[in-house]
Parts: sequence; C-alpha cells; structure tokens
Amino acid sequence: MNAEELKRRFAAGERYFPAVNLIRNKLIGAYLPGISLWGSDLSGANLAKAKLWGADLSRTNLAKANLTRANLSGVKLNEANLRGAKLNYAKLYGANLTGAYYDESTRFPRGFDPVSRNMQKV
Repeated sequence: MNAEELKRRFAAGERYFPAVNLIRNKLIGAYLPGISLWGSDLSGANLAKAKLWGADLSRTNLAKANLTRANLSGVKLNEANLRGAKLNYAKLYGANLTGAYYDESTRFPRGFDPVSRNMQKV
C-alpha cells in the first residue's frame, strides 16, 4: 500500500489499516482523524501537518518520521517507536504515550516532558 491508496480508502470510509508498510511515504497535511495504523511501519515517513487526532498509532514504528506540526491530540501512541522522530510543534494534548520509545535524537515540542508521559528512553 502507498500513501495515495491509504488516503483514497480512508476517504471511502475505511479506518482500520493494521500493520501496513508506509516506509518513507509522504503524507504531508494528510487528513486522517480516527485512523487505526496499529503496528504499522511509518519509519521515515513525512507526516508534517497531518491531522491524526483520535488515531490509534499503538506499536507503530515512527522512527525518523517527520511529525512536525502534526495534530496528535488524543492519539494512542502506546509502545510506538519514536526514536529520531521530529515532533516539533506537534499537538499532543491527551495523547497516550505510555511505553513509547524515544532517544537522544527525538525532537519534542517545547516544554514537553517524556518522563512524565511514561515514555521509555533507549
């Protein structure tokens, strides 16, 4: 599956896309609220300015993904791989980041504290 097919199927009403491979796909500004990408691989994907509020990204590989200015309010990011991800200016209000992985190269919004959100540094 590629980004265009995902957006087309989402627009047609489909919401559940477990374990899809979207490595390095461009989803800049994508409108995908409430989508389930549980266990998917979005490593290196560009999701800048994506609207993903209420999505399920649990156990998703977002290593080195660009999530700059993405709306991740209320998103489930449990056990997601955020190593090297760019989350600059991302909206994380009400997001569940319990058990999500990050490292020294992960970039968070100003004032964001990963420890208080039960994230795991690796």
